[in-house]
Amino acid sequence: MKHLVNINGEVVHGDKPVITLDNRAFHFGDGLFESLRVVDGRPCSVDAHWSRLTTGAELLRIVLPKNLDRTSFERYIVELVQRTGHTSARCRFTLYRDAEGFYRPTGHGGAFTIELKPIAEPNFTLNTNGLMVDIWPEMRKPINALARHKTLNCLYYIMASLWSEQRSLDDCLLQNDRGNIIESTSGNLFIVSNGVLYTPSLADGCVGGVMRARVINLAIERGIKVYECSLNPQNLLAADEVFFTSAVKGVQWVGTYRTKRYAHRLSGQLTELLVASSPTVATTPGPSGVSSIG
Repeated sequence: MKHLVNINGEVVHGDKPVITLDNRAFHFGDGLFESLRVVDGRPCSVDAHWSRLTTGAELLRIVLPKNLDRTSFERYIVELVQRTGHTSARCRFTLYRDAEGFYRPTGHGGAFTIELKPIAEPNFTLNTNGLMVDIWPEMRKPINALARHKTLNCLYYIMASLWSEQRSLDDCLLQNDRGNIIESTSGNLFIVSNGVLYTPSLADGCVGGVMRARVINLAIERGIKVYECSLNPQNLLAADEVFFTSAVKGVQWVGTYRTKRYAHRLSGQLTELLVASSPTVATTPGPSGVSSIG
């Protein structure tokens, strides 16, 4: 297996420096990224990832490079998969502002990198043991236009992950500045109560996850009711199941929240549906048919 990366459309060796020290991604976190799952040599949900990437670039006022469009976005990833031999992998696509300056940049043109990390499992798999989680009490995520995008400023999630590690937890639940539970450090949040799916609304400040949209659409297609609404700790205690979703891991079920124990029946069913629909099915971040509460 070769250690290669793509830098602005060119495949180069990744075992040596590939960006300069004055890169704005390094200095200021001036950019965003997409994490994609590669299954059987093909990236999953390309349309949805491209849609979120371009929406985020517009928000950050980063102009896409001339050699980057929807077609080349996928082509670059597939080429890197073929060159490295990583047919099952995590793909990270990073877009950053390629300009000088300090907080005020001298330009708005973008540049990008593509990296692959091999994954042993050939497709999405449900975790054998349920995750142990709790609510992170130290900080709260602000609700703003940046909240639903995966920007390069990830300190909030890093601090929450360190808190979990110190308490021997697998993950933790994050709250917005209103006290609502919105997501975990590694994915979007779903709870199951009496066969109905509930997930935080994007208006509550969670990331607009590609896998979140895909799971919502799969559930609706099979007649499962899905509601977007604000969630609080009491909802966790009343739930039958709790699980997280991410573009790379798929569905990961929670086994315990404090003294509460959960099952994983629907989590397993959704994982089977993901495997059956990969890698050809691609959904967009704006699912139709989902209800909103509150």
